[in-house]
Amino acid sequence: MELLLTSSGLCNETLRDALRDILGKPFGSANVVYIPTASVAEPGDHGWLVADMSRLHGLGWREFDVLELNGLPRRMVLDRLLHADVIYVGGGNHYHLARSITGSDLADGFLEALESRVYVGVSAGSMIFSRNLTEHSADVIGDAADLRVLGATTMEPPFGLFDWYLKPHLYSSDFPERDDAWADRIAARADFPIYLIDDETAIRVSDDKVDVISEGRWRFHP
Repeated sequence: MELLLTSSGLCNETLRDALRDILGKPFGSANVVYIPTASVAEPGDHGWLVADMSRLHGLGWREFDVLELNGLPRRMVLDRLLHADVIYVGGGNHYHLARSITGSDLADGFLEALESRVYVGVSAGSMIFSRNLTEHSADVIGDAADLRVLGATTMEPPFGLFDWYLKPHLYSSDFPERDDAWADRIAARADFPIYLIDDETAIRVSDDKVDVISEGRWRFHP
């Protein structure tokens, strides 16, 4: 299993090179599927989504698919995942994304597809693999409002692949409150390991190996 878990997509050459290395062939010889599901739960301007999709499309894929996880037959969704070489899951509300996967009975099929495909997550798309994606972590991190807006009070992690949690957009100008003091408060409350990464950073998971790829800054609190 190969996961590249980014904060803000493939926004620098180091991250793009990392994906090329993991993929093992040129982008022009590969199919990518873009999943915008997390974004539909976010109100307001979606220029950030368009920019991310355009940046990804500009890498020159053989085929660029767009797939919504909700409302389609399960077999159709899984076939589209299996047709791709890279499964790229965009940002937005990570609780909506996780609930879409479990609610559509996609978790097992998703994991099966990831056995032979590369996964790239952006923000919400990077946050769904931890077994600590729960209502408890929502309180610890300060994300409970993003869960309540969905009419939910509990959260079942769809995959639970590892115990550490990932929180993106450290030091981001789009989230000016996410400074060192914010990170310190989270680290003091967290009773689980947590990575806090900026928009120039990704966590790469290769089977059981975890490393950080970065042109920026990040923190890890075990």
